[in-house]
Amino acid sequence: MTDFTCFGLEPALLRAIKELGFEKPTPDQSKVLPLLMTGSRDVVALAQTGTGKTAAYGLPLVQLTDPANPATQALILCPTRELCLQITQDLRGFAQFIPAIRILAVYGGASISEQIRGLRRGAHIIVATPGRMNDLLRRQSAPLDAVARIVLDEADEMLNMDDARDRVQRRALAA
Repeated sequence: MTDFTCFGLEPALLRAIKELGFEKPTPDQSKVLPLLMTGSRDVVALAQTGTGKTAAYGLPLVQLTDPANPATQALILCPTRELCLQITQDLRGFAQFIPAIRILAVYGGASISEQIRGLRRGAHIIVATPGRMNDLLRRQSAPLDAVARIVLDEADEMLNMDDARDRVQRRALAA
């Protein structure tokens, strides 16, 4: 396995990786990073927790984001508030030496008005739970016109959540 320099990451990202203590890419990162660095591929990656998936998609997302363009360029959907906050923290760590990149977490259980203010200030990358993103879309508060990249993190969990919600609704209607 090589180090992260072979993937064409910009110096600010390599510096952040070193600062974060990453030494060598995981096998999953070694497979996914080259595919995503061009920004022109759809990728489905199935991997266990702890295999470096967030870095595998997050490093290319940060590199391919244009800080000079104030529009939202990427959207990450994830099933829980905890994962939303974790992904946001990881992305901010990757972007720590690219201060112009703005990353915003939007999730239920926090002030939607504060999140709307954050969106109005501008966010290059939005990390969101599906329910809160739906709320923001209904309010026409999430500017997604320029989104070029979408990540569904733990998509299987989000589908399971929908299945469970449907079962509960069917039971409620039958009662």
